[in-house]
Amino acid sequence: VSVSRAIKPFAEPGRPPDWFSQKHCASQYSELLETTETPKRKRGEKGEVVETVEDVIVRKLTAERVEELKKIIKETQEKYRQLKKDAELIQAGHMDSRLEELCNEIMMWVISLF
Repeated sequence: VSVSRAIKPFAEPGRPPDWFSQKHCASQYSELLETTETPKRKRGEKGEVVETVEDVIVRKLTAERVEELKKIIKETQEKYRQLKKDAELIQAGHMDSRLEELCNEIMMWVISLF
């Protein structure tokens, strides 16, 4: 219960209502455990830290999320550059015939951010 409640605020829009049920969270975790390679234990000195399956899962999911965020940042930066370029063209008077169309595009983009 605590895991499903804890992750609910971080959900992407459009998830079904039962996505955060205990049953679904348990099945997702079980699937992660099954598809994750178990780290091989190393012989070593006592007190040596051995990587667990949970550590592997956390590292894998963290790396995936970092890549997703980098992609989102790159897309946002590209859109910003395009909007800035369009704003400069509008101020110079070169886009008067497309002002309404551009305004609609900008509004749709702003709405998509929320």
